[in-house]
Amino acid sequence: MEHVMTADHRPHSMIRWLWLAVLVVAADLGTKALATAWLTYGQPLPVAPLFNLTLLHNTGAAFSFLAGADGWQRWFFVILALGVSVVLVRWLLTLKRHETWMAIAIVLLLGGALGNVYDRVVHGYVVDFLHFYWGGYHFPAFNLADTAISIGAVMMVIDMFRKPSAKSD
Repeated sequence: MEHVMTADHRPHSMIRWLWLAVLVVAADLGTKALATAWLTYGQPLPVAPLFNLTLLHNTGAAFSFLAGADGWQRWFFVILALGVSVVLVRWLLTLKRHETWMAIAIVLLLGGALGNVYDRVVHGYVVDFLHFYWGGYHFPAFNLADTAISIGAVMMVIDMFRKPSAKSD
């Protein structure tokens, strides 16, 4: 009897979601270029209550972690992000066709990681410009890559708590 490969078991069926990672990278790099061209470094541009556009450069990781290090962190974060990206692509390739939620989470993480890797390699820092605040508290500035990473991570956490029957998106 001949084995027929179903769409659910076709190898690499989730690779089709990589377009979303490309879209994240393009939107991230495009908005960073606009922020760099239009904003003055460190000068908030009020947009709405609780929100400014403020161009900042982050040599560290999330929330400026290790920003004060002597420069070694640049290549550490590049290598780390590229390694994680390889793991994410390999994970994406193992997903079954019905695991759409996880595929989207993975490619959001991948697109965000690659957007910030580009900045680190080309500029030596990550361009941040989205700046929320409440009274005297200022949330660390971030960018679209960081947003995609955060959304992808939240989606993964939600996936851990979903009922098995709900995981067949």
